Amino acid sequence: MCGVLGIVATSPVNQLLYDGLMVLQHRGQDAAGIVTAENNTFYLHKGPGLVRDVFRTRNMRALPGSWGIGHCRYPTAGSAWNFAEAQPFYVNSPFGITLAHNGNLTNADTLKRAMFEQDLRHVNTNSDSEVLLNVLAHELQAAVEQQNQGHRLDLEAIFAAVSGVHRRCRGAYAVIAMIAGYGLLAFRDPYGIRPLVVGTHAIPGGVEYLVASESVTLDALGFDFLRDVAPGEAVFIDLNRQFFARQCAHATRLAPCIFEYVYLARPDSMMDGVSVYETRLSMGEFLAEKVRRHIPLTDIDVVIPIPDSSRPAAMQLAQKLNLSYREGFVKNRYVGRTFIMPGQSIRKKSVRQKLNTIGQEFQGKRVLLVDDSIVRGTTSREIVEMARAAGAVKVYFASAAPPVRFPNVYGIDMPTRGELIATGKSDAEIALEIGADTLVYQDLEALEASIRVLNPRLTEFDSSCFNGQYITGDVTPEYLNAVEARRNGRPAGMEEDGENSRQMVLGLATDEEGQD
Repeated sequence: MCGVLGIVATSPVNQLLYDGLMVLQHRGQDAAGIVTAENNTFYLHKGPGLVRDVFRTRNMRALPGSWGIGHCRYPTAGSAWNFAEAQPFYVNSPFGITLAHNGNLTNADTLKRAMFEQDLRHVNTNSDSEVLLNVLAHELQAAVEQQNQGHRLDLEAIFAAVSGVHRRCRGAYAVIAMIAGYGLLAFRDPYGIRPLVVGTHAIPGGVEYLVASESVTLDALGFDFLRDVAPGEAVFIDLNRQFFARQCAHATRLAPCIFEYVYLARPDSMMDGVSVYETRLSMGEFLAEKVRRHIPLTDIDVVIPIPDSSRPAAMQLAQKLNLSYREGFVKNRYVGRTFIMPGQSIRKKSVRQKLNTIGQEFQGKRVLLVDDSIVRGTTSREIVEMARAAGAVKVYFASAAPPVRFPNVYGIDMPTRGELIATGKSDAEIALEIGADTLVYQDLEALEASIRVLNPRLTEFDSSCFNGQYITGDVTPEYLNAVEARRNGRPAGMEEDGENSRQMVLGLATDEEGQD
């Protein structure tokens, strides 16, 4: 899970890109980067940490130009703390190209070997995003050569190159790239696993364009929602702000990642024709029926959500069951999402820093806690302990999502089965492990129905972390074992490299130190 955005405008875009990344910060807290372009020169700044920590005034001043792309990184492939893997990435052959990617390639190792042995390209990091960039660059070169156009690109060559990417790459990818001297290119994998939307802003004499991971970015920056990028589709906006789109995949299926609706996306976003907030309300409606069947309603005094993303489901569940709804936890908004933190000890410690109880809402009460999902169980266990310590007589627990029993390989950092609390356990065993009196999980069929009822066009989802059925059809047990082996060999904590950020005009690095 990462956040990407790109803008083609008539005035400097550095502030817009920064503001957009702030809106997308929930999609990645590990690193951030912005590239802008002026007079066919790219200007790049990127570094580890939150957006607000990566960019200073001097960095923003060094990002001129009226078009650019931004990225906030959440580590899923490669080394979690290697600065070299912060995005956007850049190559200078056959054209100057920068690229930002949200997702995960499942055949990155195969592609990387082909880069070296056949395409004669060097990939410098373990990031699949750099692999994808080099595949795109190679396909652009091949398309130009096939059309005998020397070194000039046209629309046909650009869209042919994206078709080549689709033929070669497997997995999930929502991509935004800049091609120096030509324009901004964006495309989405043939299954539409990761989201991508386009927005417009009318100006005198024309239109400005924004492409982003979530529609909330459009709202925050004053753009109007145009549409989602379709699975397999590519859109291109040239430097005259002309918009072009073409389907570049031979076969497509809309199967978005269901975890986007459960947890990842902001509730004020629209994804593939559905309000994320409304899906979470709907999840609460369906979950209420499951709770009714498993817990006597007379034994529940109050419904309390685990902030923030479970609030809509908990609120709707309480209303459906005619139960009291109360806020029992106060969230410290300056602590990051716990399930994406790198070490188990760090995650456990952060839960107590992240949440605090309102004691009177628990004292002497039988409470039903509602969360969006349970991944590792670390947070759930700590929360149940906190509820009991605050005086709860009974603690029931309901999850708006089914048990997470399988790794997600399409861009969410839950790759090892040993880290998932539900692997190999019954619901009763999981309840015992987290300390709940009763645990109720949503059924997968009900979860999918809760979204589909709002948009019948969504006939399928990637629900692989719940059912182990990988939508791309290429994920084997051997692949999962290899992913887990790589992860287990990776250090859990941050390695100090003495460098917190880097400012660079591509081809000319600066040694400026200090902060504004």
